[in-house]
Amino acid sequence: MNRNILKKMIFIICLVSILIFGLSGQQAMAETVIRVNLDSALKQLDPIWTTAYIVRSHSFLVYDTLFGLDKDFKVQPQMVDRYSISDDGLLYSFTLRDGLKWHDGTAVTSKDCVASIKRWGAKDGLGKQLMAAAEKLEIVDNMTFKLQLKYPFGMALQALAKITSNVPFMMKEEQALTSPDEQVKDVIGSGPFKFVKEEFQPGLKSVYIKNEDYVPRKEPASNTAGGKVAKVDRVEIVWIPDANTVTNALIAGEIDFIQIPHSDHLPRLRETKAVKVENFDPLGLQCVLRLNHTQPPFDNPKARQAVLWATNVEMSVRAAAGNDPNLFNVCPSMYPCGSFFASDVGSKPLMQQDFAKAKQLLKEAGYKGEKIVILHATDDTIINMQTLVTGQNLRKAGFTVELQAMDWSTLVGRRAIKKPASEGGWNAFQTWFNGPDFLNPAEHMAISADCDKSWFGWPCDEQIEKLRTAFGKEADPQKQKEIAVAIQKRAFEVVTYVPLGTVYQPSAYRSELDGLVKSSVPIFWNVSKKK
Repeated sequence: MNRNILKKMIFIICLVSILIFGLSGQQAMAETVIRVNLDSALKQLDPIWTTAYIVRSHSFLVYDTLFGLDKDFKVQPQMVDRYSISDDGLLYSFTLRDGLKWHDGTAVTSKDCVASIKRWGAKDGLGKQLMAAAEKLEIVDNMTFKLQLKYPFGMALQALAKITSNVPFMMKEEQALTSPDEQVKDVIGSGPFKFVKEEFQPGLKSVYIKNEDYVPRKEPASNTAGGKVAKVDRVEIVWIPDANTVTNALIAGEIDFIQIPHSDHLPRLRETKAVKVENFDPLGLQCVLRLNHTQPPFDNPKARQAVLWATNVEMSVRAAAGNDPNLFNVCPSMYPCGSFFASDVGSKPLMQQDFAKAKQLLKEAGYKGEKIVILHATDDTIINMQTLVTGQNLRKAGFTVELQAMDWSTLVGRRAIKKPASEGGWNAFQTWFNGPDFLNPAEHMAISADCDKSWFGWPCDEQIEKLRTAFGKEADPQKQKEIAVAIQKRAFEVVTYVPLGTVYQPSAYRSELDGLVKSSVPIFWNVSKKK
């Protein structure tokens, strides 16, 4: 081949390559991406199958809800355009908004919503109460469906608007017909972002792209209500378990948002000009020690009561939050501090640490030093530190304690095992809940005592469940409060769980981000990023 022709061909190839890669680079530069590090690694994707918060956070990007809660925790329509309630409170009618589409391009219809409500209602605590009150849930036409109740249920709309796990996310009928005890196989939502299945790396990274077909409401974004406007092209949830690494990544601009920065790193982050530190959750994180009621020694109420007397809430919450009094609250209520139902009734054993009393109760329980296994999630700062304190206090009280270290995602799978600890089960673990999870006893998973239907730990108490049913039916706020306080009193007696105070956990984010929504849930619609 002629040397001059060869040179021209090479020149043309190089020129084309420059044009292609240059254009690609311009497109990449034009694409707005935010990278976020949330509370744990995302490995599961079904928000009905699991209550894990990371799955809920993933799901709020992808799925939509019939109703939402605004910043004042008032119920607002979301996918619903209009609704009506009969005078006797027994018939609810819901009509969907125009323009709702699934991510595969098909229209959202009533049959999808009915199937989704039924699947959620078979799994969620408040959903079960709603379904128990329901006589029928029927389709009127493609846009309208009705809920007929057997008796008034004052929490019906609150149930459909709840932002606590399990959230009643709407799914396509095909997915919603999956048993709630099995995970859905495809993530097809109708929300403001689409899940990119091809880029999902379980435990490491998940990717979401803007849903161009999404029609947001016209109201301003407010908590999980209002207009869900996707202002960035792409959201990436990346998991970086090491606290130092994730802090350095934020400071360097490699990621844009940390949901739970290590408390020891907050001063450094506050001193960084390109970083802002802000608390988006005024109710705080409700810290929980969960005991397994089905396995010795905690199948005996006296052994559970011994844990109450061995607990030091202030020591535990300081370990998690540090010594800044603005970042924690020692109040012993099972409902968020300062909320309508907050109370100290029944909390005396929790607030007066007494190892002698704990040892006496253990003796009465017949405890003979058998090993108790506490699942220890070391990748969550709050859980890690509080578990260490719990282990220390229980040993002083006379328990033989083994802390089994693991990441949170592993704990989520392990906590479902009902076998003895020697066969892969467990005796206790620690976690935390967002404040809205505990606002009332109908939604409060840790206070429930519905035996095998209860949240992991499976407490069983007929009196609590009767009171919770009465609460769900009651519409008068003052009577609701009386019932809520009675439930807390009984819950301390049977020790459905051990409250370990409140942590007010600020998040940290790059100053280029604007529009972050105040919510207990990390929300990334309405968020823009300066270039």
